[in-house]
Amino acid sequence: MQGLDNLKYDANGLIPAIIQDAQTGEVLMMAYMNKTSLEESIRTGKTHFWSRSRQKYWMKGESSGHTQDIHEIFIDCDADTILIKATQHGAACHEGFKNCFFRKLDNATGQWVTAAERLVDPEQVYGKK
Repeated sequence: MQGLDNLKYDANGLIPAIIQDAQTGEVLMMAYMNKTSLEESIRTGKTHFWSRSRQKYWMKGESSGHTQDIHEIFIDCDADTILIKATQHGAACHEGFKNCFFRKLDNATGQWVTAAERLVDPEQVYGKK
């Protein structure tokens, strides 16, 4: 796909991708894509990413079943970040929350506190680590 060559990937061939709920605008997660995972996302209509920690390609929901159906794909003005509007099936976060941004800073204590309800038990979805 010719337009993908014009994106500004980093030195490792990766570009950040923000996944947003297509209906509510809630930010669900952020992950990295390479050209192949972006092409596969476009081809299948499901999000695919590159895991920097595991050094492998993966489809969101491949082990949990919590997939994302893509509605629209945008790039920012610098062509160095992708925004995907999607429908999330199940929890977006591997820790069992609706989105990955479930901790917020408590100004009084300076500590990160859980500010959302866990939807699923990650051990039941992924097994014990």
